[in-house]
This record gives sequence, structure tokens and C-alpha cells, in this order.
Amino acid sequence: MSSLDRLEEDSRLPAYLRLRDRIAARIAAGEWSTEDALPSENALARDSGFSVGTVRKALQQLVSEGLLERRQGAGTFLRKPAFEPTLFRFFALQGEDRAQSIPVSRLIARSVLNAPAEIAAVLGSGDCIRIDRLRLLQDTPILTEEIWLPRARFDGIEMVAEAEIGPLLYPYYLERFGVFVAHAEDEVSFAKPPAAISKRLRLAAGEFVAVIERTAFALDGSAIEWRRAMGPARSFRYRSRIG
Repeated sequence: MSSLDRLEEDSRLPAYLRLRDRIAARIAAGEWSTEDALPSENALARDSGFSVGTVRKALQQLVSEGLLERRQGAGTFLRKPAFEPTLFRFFALQGEDRAQSIPVSRLIARSVLNAPAEIAAVLGSGDCIRIDRLRLLQDTPILTEEIWLPRARFDGIEMVAEAEIGPLLYPYYLERFGVFVAHAEDEVSFAKPPAAISKRLRLAAGEFVAVIERTAFALDGSAIEWRRAMGPARSFRYRSRIG
């Protein structure tokens, strides 16, 4: 039994939840990459001392929580995080020709800065890296982002070539820094933007923006990213199904 298998556990929990916590801890420790299949159910049962049925239930719990995915004929893998596209669910993604398209990203600035107090409180450190990014649809700005990262976990990202990072940050966090985004929380509001933001988004005088403030969390519950995204309020959409 490994040291990770000897984690302090709540014996009142069902066996499959205790095993779920052990596997989640191994994921958080970077034992598997997104390209590595987890050991088979039989191997996990042998190593953990639990039955195959308990292992199967623990893995299904992690699949349901979005941490793992099953690939037909290949096995069970760490799910590649893809929360960033969910920001676009708030906006109508149509270009001038009314056709659906895929937004592209452009890095505007990156720098090492002391984070404002409220952001430092969320991230647990004021020693941060700020990234300013613009998302465009057919060359039309649709979203501007202010992203703060704790420098201790992402040191050097401010100097990496933009082409290496690519349009999605969360997979890059995992591949380059070993930081897995387990979940994120969004809060939406509306505001009159600063003049610089209005100019960047090419807004008319007096136009409002929708503001999405997001905090992303690692498996251990620590906040690893805070971002504020702004897009034209006229393009904002929200749809909810009830019942």
C-alpha cells in the first residue's frame, strides 16, 4: 500500500468514496497525465485491497464528477479540462455574416504584479502574474479577459511564446505546470466599462458589458486562477431549462 493509500480517511464513508478520495489524491499528485490510461480495475483492486465492484463504483463517481473519462476500447483517462469554452455560452457567437464560428485569442499583455487585495485573498498570494487577453470572432472583439495566476504555481508563463500556449489555457496549465483545474465558479453581472475596455471591444458610447468573474480551483480546493471577462451586453444570452 502506497503512502497515498494511507491518507487520513473518514471511516464512516462508504468504501467506494474512500477509494474515490485516494484516486483523486493520486491524480492531484500528478501520477497520471491526460495521455496515460489509469490502471485496470483489477490492478486497482489488487493495489488498494478493495473489491473490483468497489473500484468500478469509485471510478464511476470520478467520471460523474468530471475528473475522469472512459474511452471505448482504450480505458479510463484523466479528462482534459475544457472550462474555457463555457464562457462563450453567455454570448451569441455569430459573425457579421450570421454564421457560427470559433473564437480565436490574442494575448495583449503579461506581467508579474502585486494583485489587488481582493484577488490576493482569493488566490492566497499577492505575488501574481496578470494576463490580458482578447477573444475575437471573425476579427470582431467579443470578449476581453483579465487573468490572475499565483506566481508560485505558474512562474515563467509570462515569458512563454504565445504560439506555445494556444487558445485554451486550462490544458496548458496541466501540460506545462501540472496544475489540473477540477472545477470553476462563475458570477455574472453588468456594468459600464472603463474607457479602455470600451475601446478594446469597439463599443458605442454608453454601452454596457456583461461581466463574468470566474475562480478556478484545483483538486485540493485551492484557487489557482481568478479572471474577469467582459463582453458586449447586447450579445449576452442566458438560457435555463426548468423541469
